[in-house]
Amino acid sequence: MESGDFSGSRNQVQMLWHNKRKVVLVGLGAESSLNARVIANAQQAAQKTLAKTQSSQAISALALSLNNSDLSQSAVRQLASAAALASYQYTATKSHNPSSALECISIAADEAFHDAVAEGAAIGRGSNLARELGNLPGNVCTPTYLAEQAQALDKQYARLNTTVLEEAEMETLGMGALLAVSRGSRQPAKLITMEYKGAGANDKPICLVGKGLTFDAGGISLKPGAGMDEMKYDMCGAASVFGAIQMACELKLPLNIVAVVPSSENLPDGIAVKPGDVVTSMAGKTIEILNTDAEGRLILCDALEYSRRFDPEVVVDMATLTGACIIALGHHISGLMGNDDELAAELLAAGEAASDPAWRLPINDDYQQQLKSNFADIANIGGRPAGTITAACFLARFTEDYRWAHLDIAGTAWKSGAHKGATGRPVPLLSEFLLARAGK
Repeated sequence: MESGDFSGSRNQVQMLWHNKRKVVLVGLGAESSLNARVIANAQQAAQKTLAKTQSSQAISALALSLNNSDLSQSAVRQLASAAALASYQYTATKSHNPSSALECISIAADEAFHDAVAEGAAIGRGSNLARELGNLPGNVCTPTYLAEQAQALDKQYARLNTTVLEEAEMETLGMGALLAVSRGSRQPAKLITMEYKGAGANDKPICLVGKGLTFDAGGISLKPGAGMDEMKYDMCGAASVFGAIQMACELKLPLNIVAVVPSSENLPDGIAVKPGDVVTSMAGKTIEILNTDAEGRLILCDALEYSRRFDPEVVVDMATLTGACIIALGHHISGLMGNDDELAAELLAAGEAASDPAWRLPINDDYQQQLKSNFADIANIGGRPAGTITAACFLARFTEDYRWAHLDIAGTAWKSGAHKGATGRPVPLLSEFLLARAGK
């Protein structure tokens, strides 16, 4: 530091040698602004440097200076999660797989942080599962593939029970909205349910609902061609549910959780649903489809109605639902809406604790007026103004009888450009929410 080669600024990395071992210094910046996210980012910066070396093992000492406090527990949890996230590499569809030599990261920490390390590692692995599912191309990750992954989790964890409904069963249940979206695709839609039993039989479950559009071309209301490849990420809501369920299974959380994933493709075809068509949802409400590219809310409304049969304590859905959310909040913060203040506050607090933040938007009755239809009970779009809010208002029509929150992750679920790839969000937020519910 005296030589000026290293200043300790945030995420600055300096490699040294000591007794034939590499020592990586990583800057944390000013002590006054130190927080859990700073420490997690430093862990990732150090691992990026190590990945370029031939080191197969490393020990992180970042946690050693932390005292045993609530902030420190959160910091260690995020540090362990960051270590897992930094280890992720996508190789599934590459013929040449350049892999890091780094095989093992150990975290040196006080014994009081043992649970925090285990929880953070599970959150990181859950996030990586969500990233992997999101990054897979649409010709690999189909609704059938998602169903197979759910069944694989079922075999791996004794507390998990998976069921998959086929289109004929959905038709019997009256899921006309979900099936309308899948009509243009040769891939059959699936309704995937994963039930995790970690608490008593009389304990009401937490229900997580994830939008699973494995590819979204917009249907007859076709999207522009530029960037359409990124519509493989339209199932990141479903992917985050998978990640959260895996985390709960790993940690054996004392909760009952039900994951509901409606999955389909949205493609143009001669029998695809058309603008102006009217369909009937499972709830019996008729919907005028003014834009076939507003399809996420169609598959979600039937899934939300289906969730009612589990008599849930609360229902949280997550979806890459609206481009309007990116205009409102950018790529840093997810949108949050819901019909229960206490539940919304829980989720906001979980996002802050996990450095996976959300921001609450209103869904009062004034916005419902934009969804009026002359030909059905409700229109599937409400025009350009407040597009994120009116999409949530549409879903609110199907959640009036239980406590519900909606996360719009359109801006946070993946990155574009040179660093294109799924982020795994909002698995950290969901994990913190579940951990808090479990008393951790």
